[in-house]
Amino acid sequence: MAMRGNNRFRQLHSRSCLRSLQTTTTVNRKQPKTTSSPAADSDIVKWNISISTHMRNGQCDSALRLFNSMPRRSSVSWNAMISGYLSNNKFFLARQMFEKMPTRDLVSWNVMISGCVRYRKLRNARLLFDQMPERDVVSWNAMLSGYAQNGYVKEAEDIFDEMPCKNSISWNGMLAAYVQNGRIEDARRIFELKADWELVSWNCMMGGYVKRKRLVDAREIFNRMPERDEVSWNTMITGYAQNGELLEAQRLFKESPVQDVFTWTAMVSGYVQNGMLDEARRVFDEMPEKNSVSWNAIIAGYAQNKRMDLARELFEAMPCQNVSSWNTMITGYAQSGDIAQARDVFDRMPQRDSISWAAIIAGYAQSGYGEEALRLFVEMKRDGERLNRSTYTCTLSTCAEIAALELGKQVHGQVIKAGLESGCYVGNALLVMYCKCGSIEDAYVVFEGIEEKEVVSWNTMIAGYARHGFGNEALKLFESMKKTGIRPDDVTMVGVLSACSHTGLVDKGTEYFDSMTRDYGITANSKHYTCMIDLLGRAGRLDDAQNLMKNMPFEPDAATWGALLGASRIHGNTELGEKAAEMIFEMEPDNTGMYVLLSNLYAASGRWGDVGKMRLRMRDRGVKKVPGYSWVEVQNKIHTFTVGDSIHPERDRIYAFLEELGLKMKKEGYVSSTKLVLHDVEEEEKEHMLKYHSEKLAVAFGLLTIDPGRPVRVIKNLRVCEDCHNAIKLISKIVGRLIILRDSHRFHHFNGGQCSCGDYW
Repeated sequence: MAMRGNNRFRQLHSRSCLRSLQTTTTVNRKQPKTTSSPAADSDIVKWNISISTHMRNGQCDSALRLFNSMPRRSSVSWNAMISGYLSNNKFFLARQMFEKMPTRDLVSWNVMISGCVRYRKLRNARLLFDQMPERDVVSWNAMLSGYAQNGYVKEAEDIFDEMPCKNSISWNGMLAAYVQNGRIEDARRIFELKADWELVSWNCMMGGYVKRKRLVDAREIFNRMPERDEVSWNTMITGYAQNGELLEAQRLFKESPVQDVFTWTAMVSGYVQNGMLDEARRVFDEMPEKNSVSWNAIIAGYAQNKRMDLARELFEAMPCQNVSSWNTMITGYAQSGDIAQARDVFDRMPQRDSISWAAIIAGYAQSGYGEEALRLFVEMKRDGERLNRSTYTCTLSTCAEIAALELGKQVHGQVIKAGLESGCYVGNALLVMYCKCGSIEDAYVVFEGIEEKEVVSWNTMIAGYARHGFGNEALKLFESMKKTGIRPDDVTMVGVLSACSHTGLVDKGTEYFDSMTRDYGITANSKHYTCMIDLLGRAGRLDDAQNLMKNMPFEPDAATWGALLGASRIHGNTELGEKAAEMIFEMEPDNTGMYVLLSNLYAASGRWGDVGKMRLRMRDRGVKKVPGYSWVEVQNKIHTFTVGDSIHPERDRIYAFLEELGLKMKKEGYVSSTKLVLHDVEEEEKEHMLKYHSEKLAVAFGLLTIDPGRPVRVIKNLRVCEDCHNAIKLISKIVGRLIILRDSHRFHHFNGGQCSCGDYW
């Protein structure tokens, strides 16, 4: 992704916190003496040096030929091969060599464990660690480092507590584990246990406070430091600058004994972070020396503010372009909506990394080109690029948006192999993917597997249950959340109120709404009020909904009026619907959905003249009705349908199947909801117009092509119409299948002639 203004601080902080962790994986290479003759030993030493030289130069095949030609080998020979393979990204060959070793020494075990840690194969590392005949502090530190760097704080704690002997690397590693994983209070607790911390640990502790915007605590550490280096000064300056305290940042900048390129860059980044681009450019132009980080900081500032002309001008003038610079430009163009320019930059890159791929994938996904984003993900994998958390998260988000469940499951499998499934960052992306793809059961399995659930995890699961119509499950989860000590936030309460709204729990919703400020100190915002007005309106309590709206501490927005318009349509209150619609048209004159809702209300009342006026009004304002379409995933391919679709290769088979279903549905008592047709035509023609809506076509195709034991999952870009809702209920009963439909508002689980929404939608 783009090099942001605070990346310099991240580099400084990461360097402080991870230096000791990286040291952990450096293995003491002192070898035991052999009992062979001095001459033979001297030859082996020469060969071993040559093997190491070949490996350093990336000549693995030459190293292997020499190794195979040796008449006798020492453990150093084997270790040189293992270490060389690891340093040349050939983990499998390193592991093979390790398994072939006739006799392993302590160094062999430590090198292999460190390799597993480096390649994030923590399960393998732990298996080897448990098999070791003897361990030293390097072995323990390697495991501590592995767990710490990958977010497994509990496992790191266990290792630390079990260590028979700790050195400074162990203490620094545990401190860094707490800081890097957000456990700042635990970090402070361990920090106060001893006095003789190294400078890197003081910087790490201070950086942890800065990262969490606790500048008073950071300054207290800064003031207590027995000595300071440039990292100490730059971290504190960066903290003040990034958090808007630019006067204090400037004061420290002037006091700093060494104003190096990083100090200057911290000031540039601070101004960028606070939106002061002109000041940032002034400091940048005054810099006596600039490095790639300085250039990237100012370019990122322009890119983030969508001033891509200036970003490009600096990018082309930059004497030291690196992969981060290119990534910044990709992200800048993508976020500015110019995906073509972003792709041009991506294609011209002399070298790419995983962030480059993640940036272009995210760009396509955010621009609505989900299938191209997924195609690039597959291409990235084929190219052998190492996938990181950002790539997985972006790809899972794309799968969620286009409901590509099968591909999402495949990505989930890769996430498991990478050992990332239990972390919050990727775990939450998996949660969203399964929720949006209609697999709420799989979402809950993922939720249970997240080891340290943050409020975001709970919110996602609660909202998922709510959107799927499982209001009671959402409320049970909310109660469990409170019991674990996680404090609800405003997003939690939106999910809770939505659960009540989608399920018709009026009294429960009112109780939760009233408790927000009293129990949790949450001030209700427009989203909370909209949920309540939706809840009351759907229940037919339109007067109560209007009174609540009148008593809001702020003016209603278009979404709030939209909730009232929706309720008016359900209950046929044309007068109130017109009032709500007019308010929406003033705020959002291009809101197509509201024109359609009001037209539906007129059509249901037989007011065809007003329906015609709505059409004219839309035409005069240049508002075009968004065409409805639905899609279904079959064997990793997305099949999209529009109303009366005539281009799908299976259209004849689909229409024949729908005709067959139609006859069976009529026997079950199905009657078309012709009042929904926005045209004053004969009833028979209205029935025909409803018959081939996109969601019906997608459901029919899914039933024909998806194995009987699996649910049919259909996605629609607009809200499902009442006729299709009634029809799919009956279809689920006739065919005995679970059909899950996601529309623009919520999920409907159709099974046995019933819907999870209880017809309350």
